[in-house]
Amino acid sequence: MEIMLLCVSTGVNGIDLIQPDSMVVQPGQPLTITCQVSGYSLTDSSYATGWIRQCEGKPMDWISHMLGGGTIYQNSALKNTFSYSRDTSAGTVTLTGQSVQPADTAVYYCLLFMVRKSILIYFFLYFFGQMLDNEQK
Repeated sequence: MEIMLLCVSTGVNGIDLIQPDSMVVQPGQPLTITCQVSGYSLTDSSYATGWIRQCEGKPMDWISHMLGGGTIYQNSALKNTFSYSRDTSAGTVTLTGQSVQPADTAVYYCLLFMVRKSILIYFFLYFFGQMLDNEQK
């Protein structure tokens, strides 16, 4: 059995978040997804960069995000499975999964939270993901 991971990249107003199109990982193996960001600094306190996922037929799961100052927030239900790191000089954020399982099959999104506007960005990505899902059916 294989675990299929789809990743979605998007760009708005000169801000780009680029990640691989898709990946296949064997159950029990580690997962690493790196997202290259441009158009803003990972250390800018106006932004937070994070990860969410959508498993088929389920609502989106927030995995984690990191504020510009370096504080990491993680979903307590997923923090033993996933970890978050960033390389500010390279402009990358990385999601690492330990021993992923078939239940981790999902579309994974790297996303930008604009401080004070995160709800709007979250819903934009939620409906964007729904639109892609409907187009694939």
